[in-house]
Amino acid sequence: MDIWETLYEKARAQYHPEEVTPFIQAHHVVCALESGNGGIYTGFCIESCCGVMDLCAERTAALNMYLQSGQTLVKRLIVFRDRPPFGGGSGMPCGACREFFMQLNQQNRDMEILVDYETRETVRLGTLLPDWWGMVRYQQKGKEAAE
Repeated sequence: MDIWETLYEKARAQYHPEEVTPFIQAHHVVCALESGNGGIYTGFCIESCCGVMDLCAERTAALNMYLQSGQTLVKRLIVFRDRPPFGGGSGMPCGACREFFMQLNQQNRDMEILVDYETRETVRLGTLLPDWWGMVRYQQKGKEAAE
């Protein structure tokens, strides 16, 4: 069993779409990620009618990682609905999640995102955000720390 199958199985265990209340749905998008130290954390999407309280599966998994271990570095990520990523844009984090991961740790630009389970095709977050606006802040903070 390779890491992608392990991540898939962990995420799949979270997949059981449900209506929490007439206003809130959950578990219809799931995610598993591998942290910098090799731990695996899962999350699921939760959506409400008002939108402001919505959380994507990717951010829920990252928050679980941070809450449980204090880590911010992600090596690998898989996200899907009712079947594993199958190419054609499936398995891609939304723009808000991409931004969140970059803000969480600058090294997350090297995070692998699985876009096709069968072929094990991945894309790096930095490829999706090639000229990310926040890198200047990370660089400035590094200069300040060196002084």
